[in-house]
Amino acid sequence: MTKKIFLSLILSFFTIISFSQEIIKVNTDASSLIWTGYKLTSSHEGTIQLKSGELEIKDGKLVGGEFIIDMTSIKNTDIEDEEYRTKLEKHLKDDDFFGVEKYSEAKLRITKVIAPKTEGGNYQITADLTIKGITHSINFSSEVKINNDAFLATSTIKFDRTKWDIKYNSGSFFDDLGDYMILDEVQLKLFLLSEK
Repeated sequence: MTKKIFLSLILSFFTIISFSQEIIKVNTDASSLIWTGYKLTSSHEGTIQLKSGELEIKDGKLVGGEFIIDMTSIKNTDIEDEEYRTKLEKHLKDDDFFGVEKYSEAKLRITKVIAPKTEGGNYQITADLTIKGITHSINFSSEVKINNDAFLATSTIKFDRTKWDIKYNSGSFFDDLGDYMILDEVQLKLFLLSEK
């Protein structure tokens, strides 16, 4: 009898855990990913579409998540000249940069989350970023707001593109580039909206 009670308690415990943790799908239409690349005296920016995403919420707090990025959707938004803009977008999709014909998706998978110690503080997040089939760990902070059944997360992510074999016109690998040098750091601004 005691053994049955013990097993029942264990089952109840795991049932409580399973109900307290939720997988919340990201609304990809309402979310956005904005990239910025820098030269010495200028920059370009644009958008990339999220293909799918989910946040793991436990007891009202972020504990994990995974996001698939559609690299074929990369666009430029700051160049007005259509011919120049199209040329840049094509180049970004070529092997010099993201090689989207072979690597059509990138992935961001959260591996560690440190919740804020005070209300209104930011989460400290460690995640695996996979681009061109190469995975490296990155760290960034995220502001997460939970309002009833809606979850809003915003993050600014910066990474060294050369670690993902994107070395085109990098001053770390090529000399005498002058104004053609592109800085290694890329910035991503991530705006995620999830609803139960």
